[in-house]
Amino acid sequence: MSLPNMLKANIDSATAETHGKISKQVVQLDEVTAIKVTFNPGAKWSEDLKEYAGTESCILPHVAYVISGAIEILMDDGSKEIFRQGDIMMLPPGHDAWTVGDEPCQFIQMSQGDNYYADAYAKACGHQPNG
Repeated sequence: MSLPNMLKANIDSATAETHGKISKQVVQLDEVTAIKVTFNPGAKWSEDLKEYAGTESCILPHVAYVISGAIEILMDDGSKEIFRQGDIMMLPPGHDAWTVGDEPCQFIQMSQGDNYYADAYAKACGHQPNG
């Protein structure tokens, strides 16, 4: 039996993809994806990413650690929460998000396997997820 190899990536050296005031940097370590997301001051998902996503609210789930700043989340059911530096957030599909204050909010989210988001998207759209 062979042990898996250790893997390393530098997320700060990844090319940023930007939509309005929101940017993300992505690195892949085997089946694990790490994404550093930056919501700059004034950023709001429904203004900066809604058109790109093609949905009324963000339908992707997120598990993330907030490394700086603060972000407010509004769920489709009307519930709200502010996440600040040091918080870990777990968001189900169906939310909007915006920066709180004058400082950028940065968080690192992790997911394992490409099907994680595909399955969540399929469920949110009422389709059968990939097995």
